[in-house]
Amino acid sequence: MIVAGFGFRSGVTLAALRDALSGAGGPAGVTHLATVEGKAGGLADLGRELRLPVVAVPEEALLGLATVTRSQRVVARFGTGSLAEAAALAAAGPGARLRGARAVSADGMATAAIAEGGV
Repeated sequence: MIVAGFGFRSGVTLAALRDALSGAGGPAGVTHLATVEGKAGGLADLGRELRLPVVAVPEEALLGLATVTRSQRVVARFGTGSLAEAAALAAAGPGARLRGARAVSADGMATAAIAEGGV
């Protein structure tokens, strides 16, 4: 399983989500999209476009996950350093690893990171 995890602000555009995903390595090989519950609807258009399922990760599954990047705002809200990185890791399952740090869209509205599930 290869998961693209996302964090994004209210009002994010499909273009911003695409841009963040492109910066994280692109959609090639990605099998699922993921973000925290409550935001999953914001990925619906991208999921339809890429023909990929969207995983809604429970907030408690993000707590304490080790991420490459660290946003103090995200730590305060979700208990992890990067929503995109943590969502990707949580959705990819036990033993998952990040391909790299999160990428930020040019407009700053979205972040994306890709994780590969453990074998």
